[in-house]
Amino acid sequence: MEERTLFSDIDFSINLLSYHDDLSPFFCGCEELDFFFHKEVNLCVKYKYVSTYSVKNKENDILALFTLAHDSVVFQSLEDKNDFVEESCCIIDKEYIETFVRQSAFPAINIGHLAVRHDVQSRGIGTFVLNFVIGTFMEYKMSGCQFITVDSLNNPETNRFYCKNGFVNQTNSDCFNPTRRMYLPLRIYQEDSL
Repeated sequence: MEERTLFSDIDFSINLLSYHDDLSPFFCGCEELDFFFHKEVNLCVKYKYVSTYSVKNKENDILALFTLAHDSVVFQSLEDKNDFVEESCCIIDKEYIETFVRQSAFPAINIGHLAVRHDVQSRGIGTFVLNFVIGTFMEYKMSGCQFITVDSLNNPETNRFYCKNGFVNQTNSDCFNPTRRMYLPLRIYQEDSL
């Protein structure tokens, strides 16, 4: 039986990806993500579509890659928006609910691509990345950010990972699409965060 190492006690660093980082040995096993990180990421960074980060261990090996971009939660139907507002109101201070309900869009940060190297998957690195992003944007003061969004690859393993980490499907209209739009409310409206 293979011994599993959990990474909760190991030091990681998260850094902006640089042109000096060699991505050629990095593979996560998902064809779409591997293609993106090997063929497209540098162009997307150059034209400011995303910012790309690496998770490295003490030996400077890249264990994971992820991208961030500004986003917003917007709804195609009034029914989806009403469901969203109803689900979100439980985490919002009463003084802000009326304003929240009137918003036409909700500011967010998008984790556009999250890939963990194939040989270290299922060891907590993806959750480590999510916790880093959540912690960063709960304290972020440069612009508004009420939610974290992802466009999850629509497969049981990936959807289960995001659901386990608190993400909710934004709509049911994308059930058969290649990706599912999901969001995580940041608990920024509690009095202790003011």
